[in-house]
Amino acid sequence: MPSSRFGTLLLLLLAFMLGGRHGSASAAPTCDIATGEAGVDTGRIAYSQAGHGPPVLLLHGLFAQKEQWHHLLCRLAIGGRTAIAPDLPGYGQSAEFPLEDYRLERQAVLLRQFMNALGYRVYAVAGSSMGGTIAALMAQQFPREVSSVAFIGSPLGVVKWGPGVREAIFRGINPFIPVDTTQFDLEMSLLFVNPPPIPLSVKENLVKDYVARRRHYQQVWDIVNLYDDRLRDSDWLRKPTLIVWGRQDHIFSIEGAKRLKNRLPRGQLRTLPVAGHLLLMENAETVAAWYQQFLRKHQR
Repeated sequence: MPSSRFGTLLLLLLAFMLGGRHGSASAAPTCDIATGEAGVDTGRIAYSQAGHGPPVLLLHGLFAQKEQWHHLLCRLAIGGRTAIAPDLPGYGQSAEFPLEDYRLERQAVLLRQFMNALGYRVYAVAGSSMGGTIAALMAQQFPREVSSVAFIGSPLGVVKWGPGVREAIFRGINPFIPVDTTQFDLEMSLLFVNPPPIPLSVKENLVKDYVARRRHYQQVWDIVNLYDDRLRDSDWLRKPTLIVWGRQDHIFSIEGAKRLKNRLPRGQLRTLPVAGHLLLMENAETVAAWYQQFLRKHQR
């Protein structure tokens, strides 16, 4: 999937937050972020990396990109970790993967190949939204390699889409594939508690990309939506697991937090009162502190 739309949008959001106008991101640290590529079976995976120490793999969500993690990646690096955030196969700069590779089990396999290509055999995995579900699948498929799992924001597969998402779909609108600026604003309002201001001209260009590639976006959405109950029976996930969920999450309701925790024998639940779906961006400072504490406790 071409990276133009994702890169422009996410770098805009990051620039906004790094400017100190958005909650806890005002204290966002900087670090030396290296970029690279690693080959896997069916393509090449682009990634960002920072820090030295035990490795942590950071997985973004649907229609997202590695730059979403840069705030938290730097915090982990400063805290003594090697933080690695790839563009998942088929997303961002990891383009030209076949459609079959969007299956989440296949994503897990390719990401394991990616980490092995970088020389890592044991590592922690954290994921946002769909990335959290992939993290859980990696722990299931490769238990000797994944030391712990963290859901940084609600994962796909525990509860149904939130009321705002369902209502939009009932009206024939997929808020994640907007075809005009009004639908784009709806997407932002669902993802953020305080949506960042984006100039109209930028919105219009982003919408053009959605419209031009709408068939592909819809194909990917259809594949990923098949996993909407994947974590409802998650007793098999017996790794140390951190769950961080925003109480104002409009994508997946907070009711899913305790439901998931009750199915995880080694799960730890933390909730944030003024937080939505993208905790890794809006609440990076708090989330990083909690995650570092969790990693120190469960480090292998």
